[in-house]
Amino acid sequence: MNSYYQPAYASLVLRVTLGTVMIAHSLYLKLLVFTLPGTAEFFASLGLPSGLAYLVFSIELVGGIGLILGVGTRMISIALIPVLLGASWAHFGSGWLFSNAGGGWEYPLVLTVMAGVQFLLGDGAFAISNCVKEKKPALADH
Repeated sequence: MNSYYQPAYASLVLRVTLGTVMIAHSLYLKLLVFTLPGTAEFFASLGLPSGLAYLVFSIELVGGIGLILGVGTRMISIALIPVLLGASWAHFGSGWLFSNAGGGWEYPLVLTVMAGVQFLLGDGAFAISNCVKEKKPALADH
């Protein structure tokens, strides 16, 4: 390996970035801008159960916090993938570019890929889960 190979720090950067985006989408966009009832109405307009909006809000908020802290990173990443694929689907009719009216599906798809990569990388550096993991004995300790 060389000094540029730093997967633990790459995972940290990805984890905090993705977590921050998820919190922003839940608290700022869904709660403050559209409101939760407004978000539920939007879900219903897509033919989805309106109650699903509250579940998505919760997954984004709790998942974002968990990612930033580094708790349950892989499980959270997997839980976010269907949410993000759903967002990609919801924006599909607006075209590729997210700058299009109604927002395209490019950005949610990139977030989906980021969640998949985060799953593969795991917690990375400075994760709370690294502090509570049980230390496994090395082979020489047997």
